[in-house]
Amino acid sequence: MTDAPRKRRGGGRAARVALRAAPLAEELRPVRAGMTGGVYKPLSDSDIQRIHEAALNALEQIGMVNAPDSGVEILTGAGCTLGDDGRIRFPRALVMDMLAKAAKSVTLPGRDPKHDLDLSDSRVHFGTAGAAISIVDTQDGSYRDSTLQDLYDAARIVEQLEHVHFFQRPLVARDITDNLALDMNTIYASCAGTTKHIGTSFVGPQNVQPCLELLYEIAGGEAAYRARPFVSNTNCFVVPPLTFAEESCQVMELCVRAGMPVLLLSAGQAGATAPAPIASAIVQAVAECLAGVVYVNAIQPGAPAIIGTWPFVSDLRTGAMSSGSGEQALLSAASAQMHHFYGLPGGAAAGMSDSKMPDMQAGWEQAISNVMAGLSGLNMVYEAVGMHASLLGLSHESLVLGNDLLGQVQRCVRGIDVNEDTVGLDVMKAVCLGGPGHYLGHEQTLGIMQTEYIYPDMADRQSPGEWDLAGRPNLVEKARAKVSEILGRDGHQFPAELDQKLHDNFNILPLQRQV
Repeated sequence: MTDAPRKRRGGGRAARVALRAAPLAEELRPVRAGMTGGVYKPLSDSDIQRIHEAALNALEQIGMVNAPDSGVEILTGAGCTLGDDGRIRFPRALVMDMLAKAAKSVTLPGRDPKHDLDLSDSRVHFGTAGAAISIVDTQDGSYRDSTLQDLYDAARIVEQLEHVHFFQRPLVARDITDNLALDMNTIYASCAGTTKHIGTSFVGPQNVQPCLELLYEIAGGEAAYRARPFVSNTNCFVVPPLTFAEESCQVMELCVRAGMPVLLLSAGQAGATAPAPIASAIVQAVAECLAGVVYVNAIQPGAPAIIGTWPFVSDLRTGAMSSGSGEQALLSAASAQMHHFYGLPGGAAAGMSDSKMPDMQAGWEQAISNVMAGLSGLNMVYEAVGMHASLLGLSHESLVLGNDLLGQVQRCVRGIDVNEDTVGLDVMKAVCLGGPGHYLGHEQTLGIMQTEYIYPDMADRQSPGEWDLAGRPNLVEKARAKVSEILGRDGHQFPAELDQKLHDNFNILPLQRQV
């Protein structure tokens, strides 16, 4: 007598492999945009309070200088005082009042709503940023001037990178000499390349309205843009230490009134334009950004703004910027704590490298600061991928490699799920007491392999023998091939009719849609 044939389960191994290969629903993915950080806290509660008090004292006793006439009117009208020395001082009661009025939760929309960024609480998002003037050639190790095409290509690459959540302009199109054409084409090339949220800057206030007209055309009208402002303004409204940047302040005023979210960016360099002690550098950055909070909310209470404490680091032996240092990682993580203390959406820089190429130095520098920024719960982690030579160079290959890195970083941010399913002993008993003695192929293992673990696209996990048989693949070469594959297809994000209208009505320069 023979046993009855067993019923095959779910189509067998091929079906299970196909199921595991299928895209996961957003809520089941092991990592995703906006996961909650905040477990890493380099500052104690008393540290935070001392920094807060010192920042208030700095604004009250030292104040800010060089505000435009419009800014003087706005700030003194709100309750600041203008001294005989030309400095505007901020009473602490006024600062606290404006903090109460400030937006505590900001959503930065993408042109595609699936890319919307929720900046509430300690939700973490990673993206690009910077003003690199060069493109890194990973084949011969050279640097060349960056172009508008490079910017467009970077946006197209980021559109395809799962773990890069927003696209702030990472380079300057040095092939454009006219300032209005530069600002307008930066917006066009970025929006043509990606549907993720975009951050941009304006050379001067005279360029804001023409660029807004371009954005209204892309959005389908001014009301549509105001409802979903998919491009925000990165605004260096201060020139540290404690000095307003006059034209940038005028840009900020226009952007706030236009409903455009603003990043209030303070980027002092410790030991140069900010005090050398790490704590003091944070104090100055906080003071400058609090001045920005007062400024913005005196224009329009509750306007969408991100507090951008971006203190950078100097190598005090030479004065050179050391953006890949451990001190930089501490500054960015501590900045996140200060943002949380005020209950404000915040951003800072992490992931930069001082290395000139995507090498081991770049790997450790990018990983350390991105992990610390993510674990600290920084809402917006700018410059997280692609940036080399202390922000002077952008590498397209490094964007792709950085996507892999950010996947692992976000797995650290997610942390460990401890619940009855993950610590219960039923599976352990079944395996150890009369079972096979291993968990390979167990239903639990197969069931969580996609939701508990993240797998790299670029990183090599082969054995030495397998690696040798595969031709000893080089990581940067793999990234170069990925870049070529992305840029080899048409990734233009504008429909033909809209694209033609933009070219007809604005000074839009030609771009190569496939490279």
